[in-house]
Amino acid sequence: MLESSFGIIFFLKSSAKITNERYVYLRITVDGIPKETSTKRKWDINRWDQKTGRATGNKEDAKALNFFLNSFEMKIKKYRDELSENRATVSSIKLIDYTLGKTTLKSTVMQEFQYHNDQMLALVHKKEYAIGTHVRYEISKKHVKEFMLFKYGIVDMEFKELNFEFVKDYEFYLKTVKNISNNAALKYISNFKKIVLIAVDKEIISADPFKRFKSKKVKIPKKPLTNHELSLLEKHKFSTARLSVVRDVFVFQCYTGLAYIDVFNLKQSDLKVGVDGENWIMSERQKTGSAINIPLLPKAIEIIERYKSHPLCIERDSVLPVSSNQKMNEYLKEIADLCGILSALNTHKARRTFGSTVTLNNNVPIHVVKEMLGHQSISQTEQYAITEQVSIGREMQGLKQRLADKENKSATITLDVIEKMEKELLEMKRKLANYNV
Repeated sequence: MLESSFGIIFFLKSSAKITNERYVYLRITVDGIPKETSTKRKWDINRWDQKTGRATGNKEDAKALNFFLNSFEMKIKKYRDELSENRATVSSIKLIDYTLGKTTLKSTVMQEFQYHNDQMLALVHKKEYAIGTHVRYEISKKHVKEFMLFKYGIVDMEFKELNFEFVKDYEFYLKTVKNISNNAALKYISNFKKIVLIAVDKEIISADPFKRFKSKKVKIPKKPLTNHELSLLEKHKFSTARLSVVRDVFVFQCYTGLAYIDVFNLKQSDLKVGVDGENWIMSERQKTGSAINIPLLPKAIEIIERYKSHPLCIERDSVLPVSSNQKMNEYLKEIADLCGILSALNTHKARRTFGSTVTLNNNVPIHVVKEMLGHQSISQTEQYAITEQVSIGREMQGLKQRLADKENKSATITLDVIEKMEKELLEMKRKLANYNV
């Protein structure tokens, strides 16, 4: 923010002692508010020009003092210009503090990123964020740090050094050097952009380097398991208990719609009897805090009973012996190969299978599915809708039936018309015969 008035003067301050040597002081005035401090230099009052604020004469000591004072003044003006360029407030206090070395360190990218992530972690305990969200921001911070080291040979930088080129090169780095998919790269960039926009709001940086950045997600079809694939998975006999347990947890997700973290956290106390007298899961989603109310299907109950006495379940008071998400997804790839399932298996695919193959495909209303999945809106649930092939096939079967019904109706009408005409013709023949007689 540009000041309306600004002035710098050097002067010799009066002393209580009777002496010609006095301290040289600096006074800075901004918008009529003066602040002063000592330069720690002394000078003879008889060799000083109070009007110019400089030493008089051509002796070397006078030249040295004037050079020092000129450099000091230039340094202050340069700092004032920096504040103005960054749209920061210029004040006499701020400029005096600068001369005393009391200026705060300039905010850097990593400092602000860490500050944001620390605050987010504190709010995880308040259930305002999921721990997974914090982990993603920590990974995002790590990527930015590694990019700066890769491109600039440094691990941190000031915000004012960020520009459009930095953003574009960072995107290219994620997609090439890190070999991250387009959509995943854009998520990391979006996380970084949040930190930058916070810095803009805090007036740490004057311009948004993302202003001209354009990005577009690639739509990737996320198909659920078909009824046939789910059946293959359920019926397969595995040679190791490790794979059997992972398969059962996955199938349980397919029949409950629980996300990985929610099935991991599922306790015996979350299994309750509903108003209908049936067994339900009654809990809340860790990601959003929304309620989970899911009636248990027979296959889900069967899996629960199977692991009631499992040592890990007893130790953790959990419903199922769930491994880490990383291990689950690793073993699910092995399971897919053994079962002859060509599509990729992961823990989220089970949730999608519940939302489409198990519920919507069996005519459960979408608003009911929305509630069981804990979605905030119907549009979220629509993304879980049954696959195009199933949907088109079902509609075409209905069309075939309607066309057949229409054809049969048309044929029936035609027969009725012929019969009526035949009756009328017979009646005319009878009347004509009576007339001839």
